[in-house]
Amino acid sequence: MTASYRFTHAITRKPSISITGGLRAVDIGTPDLAKMLAHHADYIAALRSTGAEVVELEALEAFPDSVFVEDTALCLPEGAIVMRPGAPSRLGEAAAMAPHLRALYADVRKISGAESFIEGGDILTTETEVLVGRSARTNASGIVELTALITDWGHRVREVFTPPGVLHFKTDCSLLDGETILATQRLAASGCFDGYRVIQTAEGEEACANTIRFNDLVIMPAGFPKTRDVLGKAGFNVREVGNTECAKLDGGMSCLSVRFTPRG
Repeated sequence: MTASYRFTHAITRKPSISITGGLRAVDIGTPDLAKMLAHHADYIAALRSTGAEVVELEALEAFPDSVFVEDTALCLPEGAIVMRPGAPSRLGEAAAMAPHLRALYADVRKISGAESFIEGGDILTTETEVLVGRSARTNASGIVELTALITDWGHRVREVFTPPGVLHFKTDCSLLDGETILATQRLAASGCFDGYRVIQTAEGEEACANTIRFNDLVIMPAGFPKTRDVLGKAGFNVREVGNTECAKLDGGMSCLSVRFTPRG
């Protein structure tokens, strides 16, 4: 079985000019597109440095949030699931992702229920289970439908709950290896990671909980030195990437790519 943090492929999408109109929970400033493009290039370079094939999709000007491709799909070794985003303005992004998934997978399924909503930012896949966080963007119906779609692939879904006021489950956590989770104190305290080793973000650095383990790298947003040093001392190979502009749109490291190893 391939480890849940080892990947041969990733899909990213270039930020659009329209991204300055992207969704945000709190307005902390307008993203600087030039700086975002530079950060995005650094992010892709980090992915490629591990030997993975990175597909760069063109910008979608009609969809300001389309750089955050993770929300559109869940990719597992056996196949892919096209999500149904909880923000109505993002439904077209999922449809635009589907043909790219079909080019790489023989089995592509989709969330189709009119009352079902689910986004990739609420899904954390580990070695033993698929944790799905109920949030403002992912509802119970979406989780039930996802469960039905991936059970025959041998995956077990466990519903958990995203802390109030937190956009996505993975805003507050990420997978570091087969048994280790990086999480904020507020999420770790919920008990949803019982049985895992948990490393908590340093006080005041909760915003770096959204990192990604991608092959031999832990790619994390720059500017969180205490947590970076904790991860380094724990033996992880950390690569920092600028994220100041995506953070203005509630975006983090996992949001910017769909990561996978297709079997066929």
